Amino acid sequence: MITLSPIKRRVVYVVIFEIFAILFSTLALMALSGSAAQESLPVAIMVSVIAVTWNYIYNTAFETWERRKKVRKRTVKIRSIHALGFEMGLFLFCLPIYMLWYSVGIWKATTMQTALMIFFLIYTFAFT
Repeated sequence: MITLSPIKRRVVYVVIFEIFAILFSTLALMALSGSAAQESLPVAIMVSVIAVTWNYIYNTAFETWERRKKVRKRTVKIRSIHALGFEMGLFLFCLPIYMLWYSVGIWKATTMQTALMIFFLIYTFAFT
């Protein structure tokens, strides 16, 4: 059996998670936008990079806030606030990308983003 250090384990987890995320996102974006893979793959990669970067920044800031407020336990309320904050930030970062890349309005971009958010809720639960 292979044993990895916590940091290496996290890196392997993120890499495998994001490889599949890019693949699934490309397929979903193709279906949602009616575009070909070569048009949707770059968007999936951009969103993946944004998600990983935002995840690192957001979790670092959230954990700093928890330490400052001396939060001892992540209750359902705190977990919900954490999840909503992360998703809202990701939503705001990605929405303009869909609008510009696919030349769609805010409503179409919102439906694309919402569909992907629902997919990733299920995918993340299944992956972990």
